[in-house]
Amino acid sequence: MGALAWVMMAIAIWHFTIFIPDRFWGGIVGALLGAVVGGFLVALAINGFGVPGESETHIATSVDAIPGSLIGIAVVYLAGVRRGNAALEL
Repeated sequence: MGALAWVMMAIAIWHFTIFIPDRFWGGIVGALLGAVVGGFLVALAINGFGVPGESETHIATSVDAIPGSLIGIAVVYLAGVRRGNAALEL
């Protein structure tokens, strides 16, 4: 149940990438994958490489995914910038 909370928080953080120029490696889907993978891995490390069960999951469990999501999004963004992805001009 904790993994579901982590992934949902990562997706919630990912929604804010609409305010950033789209220079992500893989576009907006790459940003989604970076947020979910980063959020899950960092939250897993915070919890001692164990996933909290249903009775151990609290509201604060989802907060563990926030730093990982931001790191994952930043890594995918910097990879896109390094590859020379141009921002979409509207």
